[in-house]
Amino acid sequence: MILDELYDVLMDRKINPKEGSYTSKLLYHQKGVNKILEKLGEECVELILAVKDGKREEIVYETADLVYHLLVLLVKLDIKLEEIWKELERRRK
Repeated sequence: MILDELYDVLMDRKINPKEGSYTSKLLYHQKGVNKILEKLGEECVELILAVKDGKREEIVYETADLVYHLLVLLVKLDIKLEEIWKELERRRK
């Protein structure tokens, strides 16, 4: 699944930061997790505006940005995708 693949790439950037990598910059920013939270908030607003404008391409684009930044946050906090999947399964029951 693409989410698992992306998560693995992001985790690799955490373990092996690369100069010039946007992900590494987010994970090791001087503001810490606050920088990621700022980006997450920004992406939420951009998605809301895209939905309000009814622009399907923008909605897809902004959703991808939001998911990416959410995954960066999970990596930063050492939360595995499996934990999220288990919680969703628990709620489904």
